[in-house]
Amino acid sequence: MDSSERKTSTRRVTYETGRFTRETAGSDSLHRGLSLLKAFRAGAGALTNGELAARTGLPRPTVSRLTRVLVDTGFLRYDVGERAYRLGAAVLSLADAFQQASRVPEAALPLMRAVALAGRVNVGLAVGDGPDMVYLASVRHSGDSVTRTRRVVPGTRAPVELTAIGLAYLAALPEDVRVALLEEIAGRYGDAWAPLGANAERAMVEARQRGYCTAAYQPGHMRAVATTFVGADRELYAVNISFPDKVSNDADISRHVTSLRTLVTDIQAAWQA
Repeated sequence: MDSSERKTSTRRVTYETGRFTRETAGSDSLHRGLSLLKAFRAGAGALTNGELAARTGLPRPTVSRLTRVLVDTGFLRYDVGERAYRLGAAVLSLADAFQQASRVPEAALPLMRAVALAGRVNVGLAVGDGPDMVYLASVRHSGDSVTRTRRVVPGTRAPVELTAIGLAYLAALPEDVRVALLEEIAGRYGDAWAPLGANAERAMVEARQRGYCTAAYQPGHMRAVATTFVGADRELYAVNISFPDKVSNDADISRHVTSLRTLVTDIQAAWQA
C-alpha cells in the first residue's frame, strides 16, 4: 500500500477541520459519570440517587456506583441532612482553571459592557455543549422585568433550539454535526417538535443568508439577535444582544445587528492583540 492509500490520521483530521476526531473507543463509565455532574443545574443544589437517575435516564444501581466514585474523588459530596448529593469543591477548582485559561471572556467583557451600557441591552457570549449553550460571559443592562429576574452568569445553560444564540450556533455547525444534534433535540420533544423544528429552520436560513438570526426566547418579553465567529483557538463562539420584545421594531433590530457585528469585529481584534 502506497502513501496515498494510507488512512488519514484522525489527529490530522482534527487539525485540518478543527473538529476533535478519534477512532479510539471512549469510556462508557466516564461518560455516564460526567452526565451525573451535568445533571446539577441552578436551583438544584442537592439531588438523590433517584433524582439523578430520573434526570440522566441511568439505572439507579449504576447511579449508586458512580456517585460513590464521584464522592471519593471530590466531585460530589454527600449531604447527610438532605440524604442527597451536592457538587464538590473539585468542580469549582475546574471552573476556576477554565476561566484562567480562556482568553475570550477577558478580551470580550469590556467590549460587551460598553455595548450593553450604551444601548441598555443584554449581551452574551456562549459556546455549545450538546443540546445546550453555556454562557462564558454575560452583561445585563436591559431594565425589563425578565432581565431583572432571570439570572444569567458564566456557566448558565440555555436551550439551543429556543434561543437566538443557540440557533445561530446551530446554523454554523458542520452539516453532519448539526443533523445529529437536531435529531437528539427532536427526540426529547416527540410530536411537539414540528413547530419548534420549523422555527429553528427559519432561524438557521436567516443566519446563513444574513449572517445573524433573531428569536424571541419569551415571545412578547425578550427578543435577541445573534451571530457566531471562530476564535483564534478555532473554537466556534456565539454572541447575542437581547432587548425587550414589546418595544422592538425593524429599525431597532437593524441598530442592534450593527452593534452586534461591530462587537464581533472588536472582540476578534482585541483577542489578536
